[in-house]
Amino acid sequence: MSEKIYIGVDLGGTAIKVGICSEEGQLLHTYEGPTEKEKGPDTVVGNIEKYVRLVVEQSPFEWDQVAGVGAGVAGFTNVKEGIIILAPNVGLKDLHIREILEGRLGKPVKIDNDANVAALGEAWGGAGKGVENCVCYTLGTGVGGGIIINGKIYQGFSGMAGELGHVSVVPDLEAIQCGCGKMGCLETVSSATGIIKMAKDAVARGERTSLAQVGNIMAKDVFDAAKLGDEAAIRIVNRAAFYLGKSMAATAVILNPELFIIGGGVSYAGDILFDEIRSVFAKLTPEPVQKGLRIVPATLGNDAGTVGAAGLFL
Repeated sequence: MSEKIYIGVDLGGTAIKVGICSEEGQLLHTYEGPTEKEKGPDTVVGNIEKYVRLVVEQSPFEWDQVAGVGAGVAGFTNVKEGIIILAPNVGLKDLHIREILEGRLGKPVKIDNDANVAALGEAWGGAGKGVENCVCYTLGTGVGGGIIINGKIYQGFSGMAGELGHVSVVPDLEAIQCGCGKMGCLETVSSATGIIKMAKDAVARGERTSLAQVGNIMAKDVFDAAKLGDEAAIRIVNRAAFYLGKSMAATAVILNPELFIIGGGVSYAGDILFDEIRSVFAKLTPEPVQKGLRIVPATLGNDAGTVGAAGLFL
């Protein structure tokens, strides 16, 4: 075998997922092991090295075929220097991870934050395959984002581009404070956390809703209730979709992407969410910007981070 392979590392607080990708973005082989962050940074880095070597050993490929190792990290990163500035969920701070891993593995290493690599994964091997310009939203506990321009992640001058969850879209009278400290961020209404908060507030106000019978409300409960015609749940879903569509409209007139990809757990809501997003987007965006543009769900699921990390080299 002579083809080059690329290894992607998805570094999470609980598990480290590693995968081998082809030059075309196809995920060929995977391995997953515990992060063991409680044992400290040396153990975490040691586990990354161990799992990268294991995934190759367990595959039909040879170590010599590895052209590079990419890593996606949930936290703040200095991409140019390969430093994890702060990754609280993994217990890492000011770690020169690129230098350390290159020394241990003898291979080129690149890093980026998890939202960027998930976007790159979808653009390279998922819903955006073959598309040069797209924007990816990840709707989970928060709202992550990634911008792909001419097939590459756009990072901005300090690496903070694509923080789509922190675009202020909610009017002052309705705004609540975001975890970032600012008011009215998209994340406060369109993340799973925001949706759950709106549902709990509706129950606390005494609104007539089936959600009052749910012990520990999750975002899925809200979407399920909305699909069954629960008026309070429908209003919450429409509010989340409205501000997501509004933020996309603003992004579209600036970047003119061909595709918006929506991933993360909230995206599994399906048509009840996507139909409303598309409707709002159409109302708020000039027709020439809409032409040919699509809004679609992500397709790689939990593999997006692994594929995208490998794609940092391409």
